[in-house]
Amino acid sequence: MSTAQHEREDKYDVGADFAVPDLDDLVPPGGRLDEDTVTLDNEYFDTTDRDLLRQHVTLRRRSGDTDAGWQLKVPDRKARTEIRVPLTADDSVPGELATLVSGVALGKSVHPVASISTVRRRRRMLDAEGILLTEVADDTVRATAAAASAGDGAVASDWREVEVELGERGDGTLLRKIGKRLTRDDAHPSRYPSKLSRALHPNGPSPADDDSGAEVVRELLTAYLDTQVQAIVGGDVWLRRGLDPVHATRVGIRRFRSTLRVFKKMLDPAARARLDEELSWYAGVLGEVRDRQVQRARFAAAVSDLPEELVLGPVAARIENDLLAEQLRYRAEVMATVDGDRYRAVLAALARWRTDPPLTEDATSGARVLKKAARKARRKADKRLAAALDDDGGDEALHRARKAAKRARYAGELTRGLVGKKKGKKRIAAYKKVQRVLGEHQDSVVALGTLRTLGARAGSTDGENGFTFGLLYGLELQAARRARDDVARLAT
Repeated sequence: MSTAQHEREDKYDVGADFAVPDLDDLVPPGGRLDEDTVTLDNEYFDTTDRDLLRQHVTLRRRSGDTDAGWQLKVPDRKARTEIRVPLTADDSVPGELATLVSGVALGKSVHPVASISTVRRRRRMLDAEGILLTEVADDTVRATAAAASAGDGAVASDWREVEVELGERGDGTLLRKIGKRLTRDDAHPSRYPSKLSRALHPNGPSPADDDSGAEVVRELLTAYLDTQVQAIVGGDVWLRRGLDPVHATRVGIRRFRSTLRVFKKMLDPAARARLDEELSWYAGVLGEVRDRQVQRARFAAAVSDLPEELVLGPVAARIENDLLAEQLRYRAEVMATVDGDRYRAVLAALARWRTDPPLTEDATSGARVLKKAARKARRKADKRLAAALDDDGGDEALHRARKAAKRARYAGELTRGLVGKKKGKKRIAAYKKVQRVLGEHQDSVVALGTLRTLGARAGSTDGENGFTFGLLYGLELQAARRARDDVARLAT
């Protein structure tokens, strides 16, 4: 049986003579600092092509300390989630974890790629109840990595680093305070995302090709796209665990596709169009599940708000049974999709794009071209909304305005550091409001079609009638009108 926990940590490179600064004054009243030393032996697993490493996924077998067992670390927003399975009788990867990484591994087998032994000097900060706030780990590391190609010998390396990991009751403020003390004493944020990355690339990450405008564009694009890929990759693993990452995955896809479209002049046209099409395909598969999830919750709340005497027949049961059956059917289609070659090709493409998007000559203009594209996205969003409201363009025009508002918002997220924190935050918030209100309008539009279908079924079934469904239909019409009025006020 596996368990999971959320993990947030910062890593620092330090010299051989580095001394971890005193932390006693950060201990809360009644709390304490516990210190000990442990030895951790880890064997890391990946494909021959290092597919897990490319997607920031770590699979290892750990012995030593109380932390022994199989551990799978998966990207989760600004942190990672660690899935743990007890040690097995042999060294083979447990079936549960092999299933979870099958998508990220692109269907390939995983095998040992590195052994890393760490002598860890721990300072564990506990509160008055003995709950962990943070652990500062001073690590002396010895790594042996498998050869990059057949016939080469193993590669050994040694280094020292400090990790600061939040505990159950720790917070970002404490993490930042400890980080400031470390950097004050000549520690440096690590160039490597993990010990495995350093073991496999002991000479350091590949340096940037140049310091031209294209490199500015590359850094901003890869940072933003990488965050979205983490959401998509994390969603793949959570799906295979039987959890529900559909909404978060679709948001990651939406942000990625928006970037492809808004900043298209900086990206190779053929590669961009191909990936956009494939992401649209996968988002559509997930969307069938998400639509039923939203509608089930929406209609259940609406029925519960009605006076009892207006709910004629098994309305709630009809809604739940029909929509849940459809949701489960589409969920099965999703699971079949993520085991297919087309989907694996999408993950492989995302792994390339997150570090090396195919830039065009336009990217050499640097920050200027990014700001210009974001400005164009804002003008397009404003124009579409004005046209939809002025000409009474109907539901489709408002839906197109909503999509344009999303793209303007996401472009603002990517370029926020170029325009100033305050201005950038204000722009993002403005388009987020428009997106939210138009999203409410679109939810009502979709709900109207579903209610017509459900009401027709009820009306043709003995013991049921369509009265309540007609009432719900009327309420959704009112909600759509309110949303339209609300967005009109935002536009003024």
